[in-house]
Formats: sequence, C-alpha cells, structure tokens
Amino acid sequence: MSRPLNRGFKPAALGLALLVLAGCGESSAPVVQAAAGTPVAGGVLKVALDGDPNCVDPHQAGNNTALNVGRQLVDSLTDQDPDSGEIVPWLATRWEVDAESRRFTFHLREGVTFSDGTAVDAQAVKANFEQILALGARSILGATYLAGLKGIETPDPLTVVVAFDQPNAQFLQATSTMSLGLLANATLASSPADRCQGRLIGSGPFKLERFVHNQTLSLSRRDDYHWASSLATHSGKAWLAGIEFLIVPESGVRLGSLVSGQIDVDTAVVAQNEKTLESQGLPLLARANPGVVFNLTPDLSRAPYTDVRVRQALVKAIDREQLRSIISRYQRPATALLASSTPHYKDLSALLAFDPEGARALLDAAGWQPGADGVRVKDGQRLSLRVDYWQNTPILELVQQQLKGVGVELNLNRTTISQVAALQASGDISLYFYNLTRADPDVLRTLFHVSGRNYGKRQRDALDDRLEASAATLDPVVRQQRVDAISRELIEQGHAIALVELATVIAHGKRVNGLHFEASSRLQFFDTWLEKQ
Repeated sequence: MSRPLNRGFKPAALGLALLVLAGCGESSAPVVQAAAGTPVAGGVLKVALDGDPNCVDPHQAGNNTALNVGRQLVDSLTDQDPDSGEIVPWLATRWEVDAESRRFTFHLREGVTFSDGTAVDAQAVKANFEQILALGARSILGATYLAGLKGIETPDPLTVVVAFDQPNAQFLQATSTMSLGLLANATLASSPADRCQGRLIGSGPFKLERFVHNQTLSLSRRDDYHWASSLATHSGKAWLAGIEFLIVPESGVRLGSLVSGQIDVDTAVVAQNEKTLESQGLPLLARANPGVVFNLTPDLSRAPYTDVRVRQALVKAIDREQLRSIISRYQRPATALLASSTPHYKDLSALLAFDPEGARALLDAAGWQPGADGVRVKDGQRLSLRVDYWQNTPILELVQQQLKGVGVELNLNRTTISQVAALQASGDISLYFYNLTRADPDVLRTLFHVSGRNYGKRQRDALDDRLEASAATLDPVVRQQRVDAISRELIEQGHAIALVELATVIAHGKRVNGLHFEASSRLQFFDTWLEKQ
C-alpha cells in the first residue's frame, strides 16, 4: 500500500456533526457550530482539564487528559481521518506494506525538525520505536503496538523499514497515534520520570514550557513549524500563540469559568451542565470514543473472581438501560466491549441483558447465600468487592445499588489518578474501572493479551492465540469474524463487565474556532484560532 503526500488539504469540520450514539429515534441535542470566518493568528487559548495528567510523556501516558496535551507536542508518521478511518500522510509522505503485513516501509518528509533543531529522520524514528520498547510496562500503549518487533532498518536518512516477526496488520493505524509520536534524542536520553514531568522535545506545533502538577501546563507555538498533517486546514505554524491548560477538577467551577469567559474550553462537560451551556449559546462538541467502553475488569487470580459463575453473575446483575438516566445524552449504555465507533464493532447487547434472577441463580450455584443484611456469604466471608478509581462519574454509584439487589456489596474508593496508578503498580487493585480509546479493534489485544495490560492476570490460553490471529490479517471479513469471537468470549467468561460507551463532550467559548476531534476523539488544536475581542 502506498499513499502520495500531495493529496490536497482536506478541510476539517469546525464543529463536528454529532455522532448519534443512541439508536434511531432517540432525541439528542444538536451540536452548536462555531461561526466560520477568516482565521486570526495569536492569542493564548485557556483550556480546562478535569484532572492532573500525571505523566505528560505520550510514550508512557494512557489517560485522555495527558494525551490531549501530548498530541500538541508530537507529530506522527501518519494520521487517521476521523470520518472514514483512512490512514493518511503526515511525517511519512508515503509507505509500502508487504503482503503479510510484516514489513512496513515509510518515506519521510524532508526538512522536519524537533524543537531543539535536530532532524526528524530515519534514525530518529528508529530510536523512538526502540526506546518505546525499552520502556516496557511503562509504555502503557506504545509497547503493545510494537510487540513482536524484529528490527528496524534505515537504508537512507529519509527511509525507515519496520519489520515484525509475525503479521501485524494493526501497526499502520498505530503509527497515527501520539503513543508512537516522535521525540528528540535529548528527550529519549532522559529518565522516564523526568519525561513524565515535562522534559519533552517534540516535533509538534507547540512546545511545553511549564508543568506544575494539579495547577497548569503552558505551551508555546513553534514559529518554524511547517509540516502539518495532510488533514489540517492550513499549512505553516499554528494559529494560536500558546495554550494554557488549567487543572480544574470541579465541574461547577469549569462551568462558571466558561460562562464568564475566564476559560475558553471545558474538555470534560458533565451531563447536568449540558442544558445550561446550551441556554447560554455556548457551542458543544461531542464524539463517541472508539475502543473499549468503560468496564469493570476483575483480577482472575483473586477470589471471588476465580469463579467464572461470580463473574458471569456480575455481568447479568447490571441494568445498563437504567444507566442512561445519569449519563450524557451523547453517551449510551454499552452494547459490546467495543464502542460503536470502533472499526469492526458488532452489537452484542444480547449478551449484556439485565437478568437479576439469572445472576442470583449463578451466585447460589457458586455457594454464595444471602446473609442477614442481604449481602451474600460463603465460608464466613461476605461477597464484598472494592473498586478504586479516579474518574468523576456517577456510574459506579448506580452500579453499586444494582449489585446490592443480588446480594453483592460494592465498596467505592474514589481517589486521585496518581494514587490509582500507585495501587496498580503495587498490585493492590482487584477490580479495575477504566476505558481505553483507540480507533482499531486491536485495542482488545492491548488490554486482554497476557503480554498486554492483562489487568485480569490471565494465564496464557487459547484466547491469546485468537487475539494474535486477529492482528495478523488485513482481510476485513476474516478479521471481523475473529474480533466477534474474541468479543463474545470476553463477555461470556466475565473477563470484563461492560458498562457505558464513552463520548467526549466539550464546550467552548464563542470566540473559539477550528477546534475539532481527531480519530481517537482527542483534541487537535493546530487549526484552532481565537476571534479578537
């Protein structure tokens, strides 16, 4: 496969049309589009984040807050059209993929530099990919995209050849992500901890100037930038002179700050604020996040999750339609582990049907009997579960009530993202609450393969062979069959308990133009501009 660079610039929508997340006939508010006009250079965009990014290195980060920052700092070999899913040129002008999807040859643009002036060439690409693998488990996403790497060749300064031991059809899409974005050698030589704290030198349109945890991140424009993605609406440098990210955890404070003009963008609009923003005439943008939906993944090495009947009971005990009452109108209950905006998604809602009687029967069969207070007991132990999480969401409170209805006690411990990361690192979490965004079904391999995140701590079995096989074919029919089989098994065996399909809902001030989502429903600020006051 080969793509020429001179395909012409494709205008990106200033206000993306709302992706209909619910079924036909359901009401949803329209997205208010920003007024089109002649772009104006200059100005600092003030963007509110709902939590601390924790680690801003895109090679290591896995949360959307961090990656929304990282996307502005690093470029990628390719880009992905958010409408069609097509992989298009960015730093690579064209590429070839061999028939078995083992060998990928990229031809790079000339004249691209990192912000320290060093060249973005074949050696830089090689060094980045090798360093991502060297990060190991610290590279939450990128290392899984490069699994099975055989070697990297650099036949000339503008040609890089990436070869894998086995077919790896997902790799081309992976090169469009910020997780495989490019950083300068000076950054690669720094410690992972220093990189997390902001010692980053990228080739992107902005530079990171300052990072103060739980307060702010400041970005400044690169005036020599002139190698934007082929999806960009303009060439040359970014319109904005800078971006100031402010950490504002309280949704009410973000709402008030946006209405008063103290901030320009709220990146995490909560459902209860949507009508207020609409009444103020402030534009809302929403898009379904592709990838794996918000779910609970149990640690299969720990009781009571070692018993498949308990896991299956948890799947049946949740009334997902009831969750609709507390989520955004732009979201919907999960109908599979994959979100509906993910390539090769298939509706598996029949496997997620609410069946409390079935849940009780499974728990009875597993030996868990109702106790005096309604919580089930076995061998003197209560069926008491705990979930540690950092996200600001009412979902788990309703799930807690639903599980109580079948005799399961769910204890909620909401804490900070850094504390959750520390608990994960120490192995002290037995029930994981999360989602993972990626515009490719290989996200299932990233999460559930034994060499991936593997929160469930599975031992290797036939499921891993199926996950590997799904990443080995470009045939869309065969891949669909394999993805479907994997998705069914993960649900039926209770490896993950799907809850809600996430949509990213943002709001911005009336002066903001050109802000849009990229393919993974993260924000792209290169084309964004501010009308003068």
